Amino acid sequence: MMLTTQWLLDENPQTRAQSRAGQAYRLFLALLRNPLAIVGALIILLLLVVAAFAPWLAPYSPTESNLSMRLMAPSAAHWMGTDELGRDILSRIIHGTRITLFIVLLVAVISAPLGLLIGTVAGYFGGWIDKVLMGLTDIFLSFPRLIMALAFVAALGPGIENAVIAIAITAWPVYARIARAETLTFRNSEFISAIRMQGASHGRIIFGHVMPLCMSSTIVRVTLDMAGIILTAAGLGFLGLGAQPPLPEWGAMISSGRAYILDQWWVATMPGFAIVIVSLGFCLFGDGLRDILDPRSRTK
Repeated sequence: MMLTTQWLLDENPQTRAQSRAGQAYRLFLALLRNPLAIVGALIILLLLVVAAFAPWLAPYSPTESNLSMRLMAPSAAHWMGTDELGRDILSRIIHGTRITLFIVLLVAVISAPLGLLIGTVAGYFGGWIDKVLMGLTDIFLSFPRLIMALAFVAALGPGIENAVIAIAITAWPVYARIARAETLTFRNSEFISAIRMQGASHGRIIFGHVMPLCMSSTIVRVTLDMAGIILTAAGLGFLGLGAQPPLPEWGAMISSGRAYILDQWWVATMPGFAIVIVSLGFCLFGDGLRDILDPRSRTK
């Protein structure tokens, strides 16, 4: 009876909006009590600010070559030095935040909803639908993500758009597994039965009730996966299959600087630092979200 009453209250749009606002406020307060999550959030916020204002923050053009200044060590004029073509590394890293953010957001927008849909459908219907969808998911999970991404990019051709598609194709199975596991825990619960008794269709139940209940776990997993997405994109760029020159992609910058790693260490090290810091920010923020949104972690 309590579950049915709660479901009826959730059907009220005003009550639902107030409940979500209250949950968001409690989430914000909980994040403030987690210092590491705050550090991660600040790093992500810095990434967003740098990407938004890259043309104004970069002291030089990211693609303009100056061979007379090639392989200059870090100095007051070039804080992170210059590369083999005399381009300012700091300016290229700043503009590279846009490429990194573009890849991360597009992969998340494509893979998370796809995995959420497949997982909730498999968990809700069960039977042969579950076996087929989870069998397909297991096939994708059986291959390492980077190896599969390499295969898809090799088939589609190099480029940032194809790299996004390849990474998204390899990222969705994890979200499908999580969504299916969440759906199995409540697909036969009283409030789902009450919704069916009201005459709701399967589509309305899945999109209106099952998916929202799986969102918190999916969001946490997406945040934690951002570091892996960044590393996969950098790996593709390092191999020349991601963003193509002269775009300032961090993995491609490391690839071009590896020939000078012993004498001009800054050419490959500086973009490597950028990858590590941004990946660390997403990991810290994801861990903080997991501690807040996962009830099992709160009971430990």
